[in-house]
Amino acid sequence: MTTAPTTSPNGTTTQTMPLQPLLNDALIVLRAPTQVWSDGTGDMGAAAVHGVYHGDVRHVSSLVASCDESPIEWISTAPDGASRVVFGGILRGIDDPTPDPKVRLLRDRRVDDGVVSESWTVHSRVDEPLRTTLRLRLTPEFAQLHEVKSGHARPRATDVVVDGADARIDAGPQGLELIAPGARVASDADGVEAAWTLEIPAFGAVEIGWTLNLRDDTLVVGSATAPARWDAAAVAARTDDPRLARWLRTALDDLDALRLVLPEHPWDEFFAAGAPWFFTLFGRDSIWAARLALPLDREIAASTLRVLARLQGTDDDAQTAQEPGKILHELRASALEIPGEGIVLPPRYYGSVDSTPLWICLLADAWRAGMPEAEVRELLPALRAALGWIRDSGDSDGDGFLDYIDRLGTGLSNQGWKDSGDSIQWRDGSLAEGPIALCEVQAYAYEAALAGADLLAEFGEARDADDVAFWRTWAADLKLRFAETYWVETPEGRYPAVALDRDKRPVDTLTSNIGHLLGTGILSPDEEAHIAGLLLGESMSSGYGIRTMSTGAAGYWPVSYHGGSVWVHDTAISAYGMLRAGMREQARAVVDGLLDAAEGFAYRVPELHAGDPRTHSSVPTPYPAACRPQAWSAAAAVVCLTTLAPAPGA
Repeated sequence: MTTAPTTSPNGTTTQTMPLQPLLNDALIVLRAPTQVWSDGTGDMGAAAVHGVYHGDVRHVSSLVASCDESPIEWISTAPDGASRVVFGGILRGIDDPTPDPKVRLLRDRRVDDGVVSESWTVHSRVDEPLRTTLRLRLTPEFAQLHEVKSGHARPRATDVVVDGADARIDAGPQGLELIAPGARVASDADGVEAAWTLEIPAFGAVEIGWTLNLRDDTLVVGSATAPARWDAAAVAARTDDPRLARWLRTALDDLDALRLVLPEHPWDEFFAAGAPWFFTLFGRDSIWAARLALPLDREIAASTLRVLARLQGTDDDAQTAQEPGKILHELRASALEIPGEGIVLPPRYYGSVDSTPLWICLLADAWRAGMPEAEVRELLPALRAALGWIRDSGDSDGDGFLDYIDRLGTGLSNQGWKDSGDSIQWRDGSLAEGPIALCEVQAYAYEAALAGADLLAEFGEARDADDVAFWRTWAADLKLRFAETYWVETPEGRYPAVALDRDKRPVDTLTSNIGHLLGTGILSPDEEAHIAGLLLGESMSSGYGIRTMSTGAAGYWPVSYHGGSVWVHDTAISAYGMLRAGMREQARAVVDGLLDAAEGFAYRVPELHAGDPRTHSSVPTPYPAACRPQAWSAAAAVVCLTTLAPAPGA
């Protein structure tokens, strides 16, 4: 458990408080739904996030390599894509007395679906044989992912059986097998240990290896088995910008490793949202990642649409936030409990207001990008149902705008992409009360209504003619009402409010949400140009991306999750909208900041980073609990490639 001391009013320490693990200094190797977090030596256990995870369970919390005759002094860490890393160390305790190190240990780690393996190779330049013993020690845990995230990790009881060089560890629905050829394997109350005694010839090398096979009978997702449909090196070669080329290679390798399927439909892939907490299907995240990556892979957009259509809501159920036609928010193997916050999300949870219109937008984008006609027609029933949700259920209070409210008080209080409890604030820092009608959701709905009408006009039946006319009229009416209702004037200027609150008052904070309006058609060209100028202004642009909240707001804090930080995908959506609105130069200015951020994070950009201004730091400041890799952050690199490409006809 990760804890921090708390103090009483008289200043004395009274208890410890669980904390979410920090991620910024940890190293990850992955192939969804399996991931391994360690330090730069390859060892695990020193940090709260460390361990071997499969699905929503941390199977191993600690794993350490050691040598009986020498400390292992680790000197190098060399990632090779998302699923492999090689650690290099020296063994000076068994070396000769000369200055140059002559005994090296290479630790080659690879991760696949349900499999973690390492080969250890000792290389010697010493002119006589060496004898040494290498050990691997691991601690099984089988704690639920949400427990690890909240700092409340609880080990499960296990049954351990050692058989020669193998060990099987069973924890009911989960388990693992250690296969360690040539090792002496033993178990005790603290874990399992494998030991190899090696004879290393003069000027020679000896290699050993081990494998962990991981089991989780409750998994609801599986790894994609087909190869990715893109060649990362070939895509990177399309750009003359060396930074973008490096980012693309890293990002596309991460997207490859984040591909998942549902076991009953193994041919339909989607992107897992991100590591370590979101190795599953998220409606909004998977849609946006597929949408941003659409120029490279139309097929994953189509398969994401099919996956979500199969899980589309059919009933009105407050417990799951399900409503007819609504697109899923999150899929888990079991209920997700967040200790201390009173949040309990069922395994299938529908609490997002934006995934349904975004599903329609992605369908239209994929169709226009060449999705086969038969595949589009197959999704027409889901399209009609999604449009029906916008019309019948998306507006809870009848004011004509899509909104959300948590009906039971145990779900997410905010159900847009900024889903933290304090994300929707007034300029004075006070929290808005729901139902909340977010500005960007109205833009998604406007775009979805017109896109849905176009799809029904192209592929629908005679019975759809009235709906085509209805949705075009509905969109035109929404555009007028949005212009009349959302715009506010504050000391920071004139702009659309982030949301309407329960009393239909426009919540007046300047936020990055307005960037999502660009290119949707809900604004006039002059309004789009005005908003682009605000987003590129000093209060919103950090120099490394667009802040989620203006520095002029009382609630601004650069390391707030949604109140002043920079999210890479959010910034990329603004660039994407600028590009669609014909503002290529403004989009390129946004991309320049993203490239600087990518360079600062060695081209594996995290979920978010601090909103500190570029003038204060030569590299972006990490948000220490940010996930990485994150699918929509990785897909942002594709937006940058499109933005920096020559303009059509140039």
